[in-house]
Amino acid sequence: MGKPTGFLEFSRELPPELAPLQRIRNWDEFHLPFDEPKLRSQGARCMDCGTPFCHTGQVLAGAASGCPINNLIPEWNDLVFRGKWDEALRRLHKTNNFPEFTGRVCPAPCEGACVLGIIEPPVTIKSIECAIADRGWENGWITPEPPAARTGKRVAVVGSGPAGLSCAAQLNRAGHLVTVYERADRIGGLLMYGIPNMKLDKSVVQRRIDLLASEGVQFVTRCEVGKDLPARKLIDDFDAAVLCGGATKPRDLPVEGRNLKGVHLAMDFLTHNTKSLLDRSKNGGFISATGKDVVVIGGGDTGTDCVGTSLRHGCRSLIQLEILPRPPEDRPADNPWPQWPRIYRVDYGQEEAAALFGEDPRRFRVTVPRFIGDEQGNVKGVRTVHVDWKKDEQGRMIPLNVPGTEQTLPAQLVLLAMGFLGPEDTLLDQLEIERDPRSNAKAEFGKFATNIKGVFAAGDMRRGQSLVVWAINEGRAAARECDRYLMGQTNLP
Repeated sequence: MGKPTGFLEFSRELPPELAPLQRIRNWDEFHLPFDEPKLRSQGARCMDCGTPFCHTGQVLAGAASGCPINNLIPEWNDLVFRGKWDEALRRLHKTNNFPEFTGRVCPAPCEGACVLGIIEPPVTIKSIECAIADRGWENGWITPEPPAARTGKRVAVVGSGPAGLSCAAQLNRAGHLVTVYERADRIGGLLMYGIPNMKLDKSVVQRRIDLLASEGVQFVTRCEVGKDLPARKLIDDFDAAVLCGGATKPRDLPVEGRNLKGVHLAMDFLTHNTKSLLDRSKNGGFISATGKDVVVIGGGDTGTDCVGTSLRHGCRSLIQLEILPRPPEDRPADNPWPQWPRIYRVDYGQEEAAALFGEDPRRFRVTVPRFIGDEQGNVKGVRTVHVDWKKDEQGRMIPLNVPGTEQTLPAQLVLLAMGFLGPEDTLLDQLEIERDPRSNAKAEFGKFATNIKGVFAAGDMRRGQSLVVWAINEGRAAARECDRYLMGQTNLP
């Protein structure tokens, strides 16, 4: 490392952000520029740790520890410290097709596994990664690189989220003719419609899509394979196919009052909001939080995005319900480094709600037994009850309602953000793809081949709901195995 004592000399410092009450007035990204000397000093904090757990990408205690795509983090941190930004970008692109995405939306398991994090705040890996990618675009270093020759093999990729795009990029790089099918009106999957604009500006996504198109990737929108295009066409018209359709079947809450008007799935709310911004008009499916008491059920990233979006609509009040207990401030003994630290965090949405309403909007250990409606069939309240987590006869932790803790919250808008159960059925059923016990497409990790010859599966469709960075990992790896199937060997990483 160029600065072996950097971690002793410099403290962790993140780029500045717009104040919460200022940024909720618009839909723009709110991270402000960080000057180069500070970025270089942050790169210098990457210590000569010997065994850099930050890029191991293993799964410990059910969560990612280190970078799932094995980014060469110490190498590009050192290059940033030395001011060799173009070399840092080349090193970053060796493992990550889309660092401008992960540098914005990844929860950074790399930082959770940073060796420095044992004794000091970890290196600001995520913000450095984003800075490298953004500088590459600004300086014109990221340009189309179409393959020198074509193999003549045709590959269909179903789904244009992070798994589908990374898979398409790699297969195109190998010289194959790649067609990506997307059922929405725009390419990008959850990157386009599932993540709000203030978290990932859609011009950032479109810029990369345009580059892939200029490299020769063919994109087909408004085409749902299995409905608009018979699934059998993937086998009849292509030499291979990779299924990257995601895990888009939402977990619902089938309690009394679920069918009341005003109770919506989170992704319907987020998708139509982003679509209205891009179309510059409120479409028929637009769901407004303006002037309403909003209750968000679910404490994950999607729930946070619902919070941030509702605040920008101008909601009257906002409560976020989480069935799990409040995490501890520091790592407990059963959550040691380098596991992902399961600690209390305040994300952007909660920070904004606290600034506007005076407190963190989350209420922990709470469940919802029913919704309350008015005479017109509109939701007007949410009935809640506190839970305690106890072990059942099999030793599993289960939530038990606490008598006497019932409460009614006012609500004219309820957003269900409780995760996803698995992939939708139409495509997999038509192709007769075998499923695993969780209903995902059955394909061994590392090989990605399904039971149907020439058909592969990757990303959330194969592994279930997960991180963008895992989707990129699987898209790249499935492309490698698909290339091996087509050519008998592969040079893809």
